[in-house]
Amino acid sequence: MAGEQKTRNRMIDLNDHLFETLERLNDEELQGEQLEVELKRARAITGVASQIVANGQLVLKATIAKSQYMGRDEKMPHLLEE
Repeated sequence: MAGEQKTRNRMIDLNDHLFETLERLNDEELQGEQLEVELKRARAITGVASQIVANGQLVLKATIAKSQYMGRDEKMPHLLEE
C-alpha cells in the first residue's frame, strides 16, 4: 500500500518485545481478568518467539554447513541481519 513502511523484524526486535511482555507481567496493579489476559498474551508471544528463535538457529546451521561444505559465504542470512 502507498505510504506504508516496510517493517524489518530482527532478533533485537524480538528481544525488545519479550522484555516489554515481561514488564507488563511485572505490573503489580494487574489482577484478575486483566492478569489472565496478559498471561495468555505472554504465552502466545513466547510460543511464537520460540519458533522464531528455532528458525534462526536452523538458518544459522544451514549457513555454517554451506560454508564448511561449499565454500565460505561472508554474508549473513537476511533473517539474521541486524
